[in-house]
Amino acid sequence: MVGLEPPQFSMTRSETGTIETPRKGILSGPAVWRGLPDWFSDQQGAAWQKFESIPRPTRKDQAWRFANVGLLDLTPFKYGETLTEEERTAILTRSRVLDEVAGRMIFAGDQLIERDVISDQLKKRGVIFQPLERAMVEHTELFRKHFMSQPATLGSAKFAALHQALVSSGTFLYVPRGVEIESPIEIFHWLDGENASVFPHLLLVTDELAKVTVIEHFRSVNEHAPGFACGVNDLVAGPGAKVTYVCAQNWSDNAAALQINSTVVDHDASATSLNLHLGSRYSRFESLSRLIGEGGRSDLLAVAVAKHQQEFDARTLQDHVSPHTASDLLYKNALDDRARTIFGGLIRVERHAHFTDAYQKVRNLLLSDDAEANSMPGLEILADNVRCTHGATSGQIDEDELFYLRSRGIPTKSAQRLLVTGFLDEVIQRLNHPAIATHLHRLIEQKFAA
Repeated sequence: MVGLEPPQFSMTRSETGTIETPRKGILSGPAVWRGLPDWFSDQQGAAWQKFESIPRPTRKDQAWRFANVGLLDLTPFKYGETLTEEERTAILTRSRVLDEVAGRMIFAGDQLIERDVISDQLKKRGVIFQPLERAMVEHTELFRKHFMSQPATLGSAKFAALHQALVSSGTFLYVPRGVEIESPIEIFHWLDGENASVFPHLLLVTDELAKVTVIEHFRSVNEHAPGFACGVNDLVAGPGAKVTYVCAQNWSDNAAALQINSTVVDHDASATSLNLHLGSRYSRFESLSRLIGEGGRSDLLAVAVAKHQQEFDARTLQDHVSPHTASDLLYKNALDDRARTIFGGLIRVERHAHFTDAYQKVRNLLLSDDAEANSMPGLEILADNVRCTHGATSGQIDEDELFYLRSRGIPTKSAQRLLVTGFLDEVIQRLNHPAIATHLHRLIEQKFAA
């Protein structure tokens, strides 16, 4: 770019070779990778050009309506520094949540710092659990087929291009036909440093009749440090497969974050995603769910707890491509102080996708007169014989319920907390995984206590 000095580089180590990582800001351009395929480097270069060619979003854009786009100034953010041994040890100590996992990866500043490999039994059955930089070399055909194969159609095409240009690591998980992984796969992504950036990526592919649960944790080492996260998930549920994905977003309260998720559901498969949003100053989550095979089902669940001046922005598309498919979206938000939430969601039933069964419900609980919830649900139906409903509600804590608890000696603040957690619990119980549900409840309690 004209007027910029050449980037300075620090050297970091990946599982496939050396990566040169610029110390300058992320707007100075992509890092230079060594030891990776030329086709991937070419893709990154093309993605960078696309990023530069797409204008920054404004509130006049329908896909960014109500959003505070001024919080997405990328100028201050830089590539992460190489960790010291002390920093690495501290992060590893904090990267344990579930007692029983089938595998674990821990990233800090886009560096893979630890990988707990899967069991020999799962390896023998064909399960692949690798960093992206190894998978693109060792499983090129599978990787290229599914890596960012779905377009970013919900408004963040510019940021999807930025992610593709700058992503330097992530997780690749392939579960072959008929394999069920009983314990969850656990993945941690850490922001470390002032104005640091991360570009987390998960590519999850399940073959016919496979089953897996994945939980990703998004955290900051310093809970108040400014930072930027731009992540992408590619989730592929093959015929008859069952995929469960959980996102626990708890970045620092001064972070700006975008997460772009695409889920493809084949015939008789099911995909359930649950996203918990707690951290960041501004967080935008986009979820595209495409049901491409008859009998496919997608459940889209989310909980957000917003305080102070936080803003959570969710945009979704339930895209029914084939007949006899079902989707169910349930988002619940609890807002206090001057917090804001935005929801823009669409159920689209394509031509010939008859007998679609789709639901979309958004409920906002306002804990302050200054809190603001904007909800824009919608339908686009191009087929006959369908059942589709959508709706959004906003309200305050029921005074009768609050009085009932206070009359039994429960202090007002505790009574409010009980009512709010009960309101949110409907979503988490849909997950049907006690250990993960317990962890999510603990995070919510910590947010209320802060």
